[in-house]
Amino acid sequence: MKYTALLIILTVVFSIGCTGPGQGTSTNTGDGKIKIGFAMDTLKEERWVRDRDAFEAHCKKMNVECVITVADNKADKQANDVDNLLTQGVDALVIAPHDATQAASMVEKAKAKGVPVISYDRLINSDKIDLYISHQVPVIGRKIAEYALAKRPTGNYVMVYGAGTDNNAVIMKKEQLDVLKPAIDSGKIKIVADNFTPDWKPEEALKMAENALTQNGDNIQAFVVSNDGMAGGVVSALEKKGLAGKILVTGQDAALDGLQRIAEGTQTMTIYKPIIPLASQAVEAAIKLAKKEPLDTTPFRNETLGKDIPAILLEVTVVDKDNLMTTVIKDGYAKYEDVYKNVPEAQRPPRQ
Repeated sequence: MKYTALLIILTVVFSIGCTGPGQGTSTNTGDGKIKIGFAMDTLKEERWVRDRDAFEAHCKKMNVECVITVADNKADKQANDVDNLLTQGVDALVIAPHDATQAASMVEKAKAKGVPVISYDRLINSDKIDLYISHQVPVIGRKIAEYALAKRPTGNYVMVYGAGTDNNAVIMKKEQLDVLKPAIDSGKIKIVADNFTPDWKPEEALKMAENALTQNGDNIQAFVVSNDGMAGGVVSALEKKGLAGKILVTGQDAALDGLQRIAEGTQTMTIYKPIIPLASQAVEAAIKLAKKEPLDTTPFRNETLGKDIPAILLEVTVVDKDNLMTTVIKDGYAKYEDVYKNVPEAQRPPRQ
């Protein structure tokens, strides 16, 4: 009996001594898989559905578990989502923030638990994030403004920015105005209306466009719009006045409805940001961070904080009516029949 009791005691002690690191807080101990949490802001726009699907697919490919939450454009819900993900014991946390400043508190909570954090697509105002991964947001802002200026070098401009709580919108505004400043200073162009748009809502962009048209007697040459969803709102306002296709309208995201408007001629351009490489690299970076492996990054200046943060920034491409075939369609990002759905067959370019 003594030997039996001693054996039981030794077995219990040995078992306690072999508990792996992190098993006290992580619920993911059964199969040893890395668990990645992805706290998304919204799925209301097509591009974010693409992000979610691509992220899930690459997690599956890399044999890691992922838990995805969606905050429905609500900062408080996203904060609760992050709390829940941390409670579930994620090994790395990816956040596409609703509010860049408010999300800093989420980073603090994660870091307090030793969980690495990736700021996805949108920049969080925290110097504690392990990585900012996005497309070249400053470049996007410049390309949009440069395109508008090249096509409409004179006249009245309306600037339709994204959400003021989103660092991407703030960065793009700065870059756009930097490009336009010489033309503004010389009097070649005049900004007759400009505003941030709550939650990037198309209906808010529509109202802004309607007001700008009314206040300026329809004398507007360009709507410099920061994404395709809002561009859709602007185009709706223009259609009501028979002006669609006559006034330049920019965009971003290469959303299918935006590409269709470009094919039809009612939206002038968009910025194509391949989503699969973004999501895939985010997953792979999260895995490396979970394993405490180094990342290959470049410094990116967070102007709000006045500090450099580690970043991976992907390239972007301007898309307009002239290169639809050689960009989004050639890459398989969008289908020929979908893009030209509303264009008479006789007016479509030949398939390549």
